[in-house]
Amino acid sequence: MIQDKKILLVDDDRDLLELLSIRLTAAGYETTLADSTEAAINYLDISRPHLVISDMQMGGLDGMALFEYIHRNIPTLPVIILTAYGTIPDAVAATQRGIFGYLTKPYDPKILLGQVERALNLAPAVETLSSTTPVSSWRKTIVTRSAVMEDLLAKVGRVAQGDASVLLSGESGVGKELLARAIHQASRRCDQPFVTINCAAIPEQLLESELFGHAKGAFTGAVRDHKGLFQLADGGSLFLDEIGDMPLLLQAKLLHALQERVIRPVGSTQSIPINVRIISATHRDLKSEIQAGNFREDLYYRLFVVGLTIPSLAQRSEDIPLLANHFLRVFAEKHQKDINVFSPEAISFLLASSWPGNIRQLMNVVEQSVVMSAVPLISGELVRDAMHKDEEQMTSFDEARRQFERDYLVKILKITAGNVTQAAKLAKRNRTEFYKLLQRHQLDFTLYKSLQEKV
Repeated sequence: MIQDKKILLVDDDRDLLELLSIRLTAAGYETTLADSTEAAINYLDISRPHLVISDMQMGGLDGMALFEYIHRNIPTLPVIILTAYGTIPDAVAATQRGIFGYLTKPYDPKILLGQVERALNLAPAVETLSSTTPVSSWRKTIVTRSAVMEDLLAKVGRVAQGDASVLLSGESGVGKELLARAIHQASRRCDQPFVTINCAAIPEQLLESELFGHAKGAFTGAVRDHKGLFQLADGGSLFLDEIGDMPLLLQAKLLHALQERVIRPVGSTQSIPINVRIISATHRDLKSEIQAGNFREDLYYRLFVVGLTIPSLAQRSEDIPLLANHFLRVFAEKHQKDINVFSPEAISFLLASSWPGNIRQLMNVVEQSVVMSAVPLISGELVRDAMHKDEEQMTSFDEARRQFERDYLVKILKITAGNVTQAAKLAKRNRTEFYKLLQRHQLDFTLYKSLQEKV
């Protein structure tokens, strides 16, 4: 395979679909076939190809509907449209709206392969847990099978190749430092220092010295020259966590350093050139902080060259069993305990919780459960005690809002790896009713079996 490049092919003409697949497979690409827009969207719920090639005119939703879905939900995924001569104006208009390209039928195989190669050269790398390809080193610490996270990591792979400042946003506990480290490790600076500082954890009077350093005699106790974090990170990356809590006076000095690419240690008259990539993070709404007069707008735009939002754990609930078992292995080894599994009740409770503290909270709950367990199995009672709350249960399907039906079903199929019996039980429906629900939303449960977790 050409670097294991995956292409999703969409056409309601099965013969043309097979022919296209044969040509691309012969050229070294891995192909997946979908005979409708609905089937393609179903596939995109659980996997990420590097490219989509779709017919324009199909029964049901057409190729433009598929492009609109991809453009809205997976904007980094390139799309090539196949079109008859009569729909060329539509295809040209679509190209102006973001479609990578289009080909007229019958298409020239050489032109097809040329467009595919150009599209794939622009497409971000896609690596999934189910892939047989070794995962890049920068991704090894990120545990996920969530399509939302895969989209984010694809952006990380692309952003890391440059030197633009990156602002990470998201709730507390979602893993902003982990993602910042991944950006550094995926970049050309990976062999240079990665230095972190929490701007909210250091008193204002010390923060300037920590960042920029100080000269001997600059203040009482400054008995020698002290290098700041900008100097320690020279050539590498500096991660400014909780940047929204930085005092206004220091914001001005940080802005000057970023604009001029120099720093001046406290008490020194000498300016020092710096070569540092800035990655910052906050759980605050910085635009609201700007309006309130707590954050400089000019600094915001210096930091926000590229913005990435990390989803909450509730937005990637299919990752909860995966993360819980990962933490279980880590903490069982750390505390030298022979514990290797959660009870079904414990897993159900983990899935039902809202996780306001996100991954950090889940990690703490698992560690507390491991410490307190006297047997090889983590019980639901231990998890409930660690959560300091009463037992909850997964919301029944009838209680879920109708507009979230499809997302609800997709998450359950991911959690159960396509096991309809378990999925139906979890949704509190018999198998017949559950199959009808899957058919209503055109969900193919067999696609989810590849997600079977390896514990």
